[in-house]
Parts: sequence; C-alpha cells; structure tokens
Amino acid sequence: MPTLHDILSTVLLQSYNTRIVVLGTAMLGLASGITGAFLLLRKRSLMGDALSHATFPGIGIAFAVMVSAGGSGKDLLGLLTGATISGVLGVLCMLAIRNTTRLRDDVAMGFALSVFFGTGAAVYAMVQTKPGAAGLESFIYGKAASMVFSDVVMISVVGILVTGTALLLLKEFMLLCFDEDFAASTGWPVLRLDILLLVLVTAVTVTGLQAVGLILIIAFLIIPPTAARFWTNSLRRMLVLSGAIGAMSGWLGASVSALFANLPAGALIVLTAAAIFLFSMLFGSARGVILKLLDQAKLQRRIGRQHLLRAAYEILETMGQPVSNQPIPRQELLEHRSWSNAELSRLLSQARHEDHIEPGTGADTSLIHLSESGFGEASRITRNHRLWELYLITHAEIAPSHVDRDADLVEHILGAEMVRALEAELKPRPAIPSSPHRIPSRSSSSSAT
Repeated sequence: MPTLHDILSTVLLQSYNTRIVVLGTAMLGLASGITGAFLLLRKRSLMGDALSHATFPGIGIAFAVMVSAGGSGKDLLGLLTGATISGVLGVLCMLAIRNTTRLRDDVAMGFALSVFFGTGAAVYAMVQTKPGAAGLESFIYGKAASMVFSDVVMISVVGILVTGTALLLLKEFMLLCFDEDFAASTGWPVLRLDILLLVLVTAVTVTGLQAVGLILIIAFLIIPPTAARFWTNSLRRMLVLSGAIGAMSGWLGASVSALFANLPAGALIVLTAAAIFLFSMLFGSARGVILKLLDQAKLQRRIGRQHLLRAAYEILETMGQPVSNQPIPRQELLEHRSWSNAELSRLLSQARHEDHIEPGTGADTSLIHLSESGFGEASRITRNHRLWELYLITHAEIAPSHVDRDADLVEHILGAEMVRALEAELKPRPAIPSSPHRIPSRSSSSSAT
C-alpha cells in the first residue's frame, strides 16, 4: 500500500522515471484529444480503432526486416516506421473503398480493421520464434513504464506538430466536419483535407503505440472528445476541453500506475478517461443527463401549471365574465382535463406555492379561488393558446376539430417575443376559418387582467 510520501512524490513528479512517463502520456493525451474531436464530429470515431489495428502487421514486418538485416529488431524508430507505413496503407484502403464504391464508412473501417489485424496476427505468429520477439506485445497492450527521455521528446514533437496543424487549419476542418458537401461545392479540397486529417490521426496513433498499445489507443482518441461534448456546444471550447481531458487522463492514469507496480499504465489511463467521461455524462453543463432530467422536470412542472391555469380560466368563461374571486369547483377541474385526484392535488399544491391560487384552497376544499397574479397568468396563457390555435388553422391548415390538441403540444415553447410576432401577424384578414375558441379582444383581455 503506497504511503502519503509516495503519493505526494508521484503527484509532484519528484521521481525522474515518473516525470518521463507522466509527461509523455499527458502530451499524447493532449494531441489525441484534439485530433479525436475532429474524428467524433466527422462520425468516424472507429477510424482510430481501424487505424491502430492496421499498424499491427507493420510492426511485425519491420521487426522481421531488421532481424534479417542483422539488427536486434527492437529499434523503436524502425518499428514505428513500419507501423506508420502499415497504418497509411490501412487508411488508403479505407479511402479507396469509400470513394470508389457505394459502401459506407463503417464497412470500409470494418474491412480494414479485420483484414489488417488478421494479417498482423499471422505475421506476429511467424516472428515469435525469432530472438528478441518477446517484447513486441508491448505495442499491443502498451508499456508506458519503458518510456525514456527520447520517447518523450518524440511524443512532444509529434504532439506539437499535430496540435499546431489542427489549430492552423481549424476553419477548414470545421467546414469539413460540419458540411462536407458545401465545402466540396465551393471548391475546397475536401479529399486532401480528409487525407491530412487522417495523417494527423495516424501520427498520434503510431506515437501512442508504446504508451497505451494499439488496442487501447482508440480510447485516447474517442473518450476525451466525447466527454468534452457534454460540457459545451462550441467547437473551440470542445477542442480545449478534449485536449485537457486527454492530458489529465494520461497524467492521472500514469501517476496511479507508478504507485501500484502491478497495474499497467495503459489500462489505468483508459479507466481514468472513462471515469471522467462518466462524470461528464452525468454532470455536463451542456448535455449532462442530470441537467437534462432537471430541465425535463422543470418543463413538466411548467406545463402542468399552464394546463391548470388555462383549465381554470376556461371554466370561469363558462360561468360568464371571468373574475379572479369567482370560485371554481374542484370537480369541474377534474373533469376538464381528466386529471386524477392525486395529480390535481399536486398541481394545486404547486400553484399555491407559486401564489397562483388563494392560500387555504385547493387541497382539501371543493372550491378553488385564483389569486390576482394567478388570474392574470391564466388569462395570458389562455390567450397564447388561442393564438397558437389560430396560427395552426390559418398557416398550418390544421382542422379546427384537432387544433386544440396540436396547440397543446407546441404552446409551451411560445415566448414573449413570439407572442408579439403572432399578434402582429394574425391581424384580422378576410377568409380566415373561425377558431373553435373565442379569442378575447385586447381591451377585454387587458381589463380582465
């Protein structure tokens, strides 16, 4: 069990080996997060998976070539060169299938992934008998602990180049991600931009093979941008957050791996990124599940309040000229919207809390009295509903017998500006079908409120 001193030493990067591993994985996470954001927006998240698997045969072939040439076969630059060539061939294979056939992207990616990984497995089985082949599995599962200073320099250089290129061509990549057809129609080199984006992904994938392995590098490319998507709807902010989440995942995962010797860094990096993703999915300020549930609950309360007040006002209209102190029978409210007793009691309790009905009425009494503010709000809601009805009749050609139901579905998105626009639009004009509801005039509405 690590002591407090071990934890502080690891977090503060006091150990040289820890600094090397943490800084290398953090830089890799930064570059992966930024490039992965474009893959996510291009709906090609599995491209990184297919690309990483496509590098597998290149590693085995490069090892065999170096051993046949009299070398040890463990030269990192040679292995990464082989992985790069194999990965580029996989990308070209996917692009050829996509651009010369009617097959979709997922078919091309699935074909390249399975064929190249199968080839890699066959090549790996062939070179396993050669001396020094025992360490090749680190490129499959990752072995960040074996990183040295030169690896960190290489990762940093690649990360800076990839990040700089992505930011330099941000406008072009944005156009490619959001409207590829428009970009092509206006003369942008869509194919070259697509190839350049895949080159950046290839560079990040090949660089990350030693840290997290070809199987787990897909998590570095997908999880950070997906987590960032829950926090913002802006691409620029998403790029910043995605890079930060990738760097944080590498930092924390490698730090925890340094504390527990038997836990691999690649797996912990992925688990850390998954934990950040789970937190973002629940609490994200833009698309978080909890925020969405709270918004839905708030909307349901607002819809229930509007239905209650409109039902009360329509019942008052059947009694003559509506006034705020006129009692409303509870039974008529139940029948007006087919509410249950429990549901109506909940709505009345909410209305009493919001000062829309008089205190002491609603819950246990048979008569309900609207307050002055509640009567004014009921009049406004009823008028908005009838504006929607008239709008649907005159513009959407909805049958008068169905317009009340359809207006119920859309009236709750009606804001003050939309009300004013509809009032200006729906001035009296000839040949307008009659509304199923009476629409009070401005003067009567204002005097009633």
